[in-house]
Amino acid sequence: MSGPLVPYVAGFGLELERQGYRPNAVGCQLYVLAHVSRWLASKELGPGDLTPELVRQFLAARREAGYTLWLSEKGVAPLLAYLRRVGAAPVPVAALPATPAERLLAEFRSYLVDERGLAAGTVASDLHIAGLFLATRPQQELGVEGITPSEIVAFVKEQCEQRGAAYVTAGLRAFLRFCHLTGRTPRPLAGAVPKVASWRFAALPKSLEPCTVEALLSSCDRRTTYGRRDFAVLVLLVRLGLRSGEVASLCLEDIDWRAGELLVRGKGPKLERLPLPADVGDAVAGWLRRGRPCCAAREVVTRVRAPHGRLSSGGISAIVRAACVRAGVPEVNAHRLRHTAATEMLRAGAGLIEIGQVLRHQSVLTTSIYAKVDRAGLREVASQWPASVRRTVEA
Repeated sequence: MSGPLVPYVAGFGLELERQGYRPNAVGCQLYVLAHVSRWLASKELGPGDLTPELVRQFLAARREAGYTLWLSEKGVAPLLAYLRRVGAAPVPVAALPATPAERLLAEFRSYLVDERGLAAGTVASDLHIAGLFLATRPQQELGVEGITPSEIVAFVKEQCEQRGAAYVTAGLRAFLRFCHLTGRTPRPLAGAVPKVASWRFAALPKSLEPCTVEALLSSCDRRTTYGRRDFAVLVLLVRLGLRSGEVASLCLEDIDWRAGELLVRGKGPKLERLPLPADVGDAVAGWLRRGRPCCAAREVVTRVRAPHGRLSSGGISAIVRAACVRAGVPEVNAHRLRHTAATEMLRAGAGLIEIGQVLRHQSVLTTSIYAKVDRAGLREVASQWPASVRRTVEA
């Protein structure tokens, strides 16, 4: 070891061990630190000079030197995170909006997050469409005062050839409402966005058969750490109908074991409580007691491999897909288990209002789609109609 990073070797090693890295992985990261330190010394630089641009220069030099491992920014991410946390390396500062379009989009984003409280995915999609719309306008007209209905229709027609119509129109309406609310357009223009056909309630919600659900749960080897975690995730999804993001954001303090309740962090800032069934509590407790690694993360579901930390909603869906592969059934996403939970509640005799409360739907219209699931029940109701009415309906 030589160079300006020598004083940070011991602390970095301890940090890696705390995050759950095994000794061989700790050694590899320390080798990376040694190379960075030597390279900085050769340039007569220190850790305070490790800007993103300088990191890219180091990685290019590492590739030119013939190294075959740790050649991307991901490879040096643990070292940079530690140096930034202890104040040795500069923290990258997000670039301030430079153009009028960037400043307008930044304000639009604040509106979506702070005032409307939308989920991150919705914010990203609305910003994407707003950016595409602004890109079609001359720079001198970014005040959007001169937007015309014909311009809106032309943009929607063009974008719908490449993207989903609902995706385009929803994002554009949100942006135009924002422009009117902030006084940028003298009249409301959201109504000029063409309406598109919606088949949202046309098809039956796709659920899994009980035997398939049992196969998914049985595929988890609960004698292993991975199996306990995956089993707890699947039970949360299929018994409570949680969304993947809600499972990912579930924290240790959100579970009230004495009261038997669960605090669910829904879309945006919504917080709602659900009862915690005994089988769900047993699955989660099994993971917490005999599987979850000790780490600083407060989330219930974490990575098993280092660095230990929370899983994203994509990681939750990956657990479901992996269970499908193990069980030998067609792959589905996590949301399919939410539909399965609602369908099973309906078959067990629950009403639409109760199902909507468990799924935390804002409108009963959203829940009403499950009224079409119980075909046997609908057939029994239809059989009680007069024969003349049945013949008319069948015709």
